[in-house]
Parts: sequence; C-alpha cells; structure tokens
Amino acid sequence: MRTFFVLLRRELGALFLSPVAWAAFTFFLVVMGASFWMLLDQLTVGAEATEGGAVVGQLLGSIFFWLALFLTVPTLTMRTFAEEHRSGTLETLMTAPVRDGAVVLAKYTAVWIFYVLLWLPTLAYALALRFLAPAGAPLDPGALAAGYLGVLLIGAMALAAGVLVSALTRNPVVAALACFAMIFVFFLAGFIPYLPLGATLTRSVHYASGVTHLLDFSRGVVDTRPIAFYLINTAWLLWAAVQAVEARRWQ
Repeated sequence: MRTFFVLLRRELGALFLSPVAWAAFTFFLVVMGASFWMLLDQLTVGAEATEGGAVVGQLLGSIFFWLALFLTVPTLTMRTFAEEHRSGTLETLMTAPVRDGAVVLAKYTAVWIFYVLLWLPTLAYALALRFLAPAGAPLDPGALAAGYLGVLLIGAMALAAGVLVSALTRNPVVAALACFAMIFVFFLAGFIPYLPLGATLTRSVHYASGVTHLLDFSRGVVDTRPIAFYLINTAWLLWAAVQAVEARRWQ
C-alpha cells in the first residue's frame, strides 16, 4: 500500500505539472461554460425544461458532456504509459521493485482524481441555477447528485479504456486516437435503442447505452444495473491494462 501512495504522488505531481493536462482543464471549462450559458439562455426565454430533472439533464446530459469527454479523457490518459515509454522513463519504472498492478492503479487513480477536479467547478453552475432558474424550474438536488454519479461512472470507464490503450502502444498520439475512437463508438452505440430494430436487440443494447444511462441519472433515476455495468467494465479494463504491462515487462 505504501508503494501505491508513493507512485500515486509521483503521478499526481507529473500530471499537475503537465501543460497538456491544464490545456485539457481549460478546454473542459470552456465547453461546460458554453453548456451552462446556453441553459441559462433557454431558461430565460421560457424553454420547456420546467422540472428539476430536466434542468439537470440539460446541464450534465447534453452533447457538451460527450464533447468534453471525447477530448479530455484521451488527453489525460495518453501520457500514462505511452508518453513515458516515448520519453524513456517507463523502462526505469519497470525495473523498480513495484508490482505492475500498483503501477496501473496509481496511474489510473491519478487521472481519475484529475477528472473529478475537472467537474468540481461545475458545482458553481448548479448553485447559480438554484438562484437564477425561474420558479417553475427548480433544481432537484437528488437529480443533481444522481447526474454527477453518472458522470463519474462513465468517466471512470472511459479513463480505464484510455489507460489500457496507452499501455498497448508506444505512441501517445496513437493512444489518444484509439481512446477517442473507443469513447466515440460507445457514444454512437447509445443511440441504437432509438433505432427501429428488433425488440430483443433494442432491450439488450439499452442496458449498455451510455446516452440512456446519463439521461436516466440526470432525472434522478439510480438503477443498480448501470452502476454494476460501469464498475465491472472499469475493473476488467484495468485488469487488461495490468496484463499488457506485464507482457511489456517481459519483452
């Protein structure tokens, strides 16, 4: 456990000193700020979003969330292994008496903490909506908490996928593009339940639809099945990353 915290401190230090990470932070705030401004504009002109859950859905469940996810997660995770391999520091780390699982978990935890910090400023948007929203559009605290839970769960799985592809390649750009492609495919798959397909296929894909899950969370609907889906997928993606690092150690 002590080794893990030493590695975590190392990863957090490198992450917070990375210009790329802060560029991702800035881009994220710009995108979510634009989402907040558009939501305020809709509320000002009397948009149809009159329920607290609908307001949270427009704040967290809009296309802006996915746009931010597409670019921030690959940017944060591409450096975890691929960047270190390119710079030559990964070989030094691999010769240290540390377990591969601890290395993967420390790198993953560092980017997950940074991802959580990305979302902390958006709590100010929620507080502002509580005072600025018209009387007919109150902000539901339960829907807000559930919405942030969905955001963190989807982000956790996306970050795990990014760590995995970073462990599989030596090129940070390739790692970022591969992570972007995986998240984009997951996003597109979320619209399959809305297509005129068979009932069985539609019902099956519905359980793996990130778009549907985020909309449900933003309405305050907390179902254990999506939670289990993201936790299990995050776990096996990290396990696969550990296997990839172990295979690289023996190359």
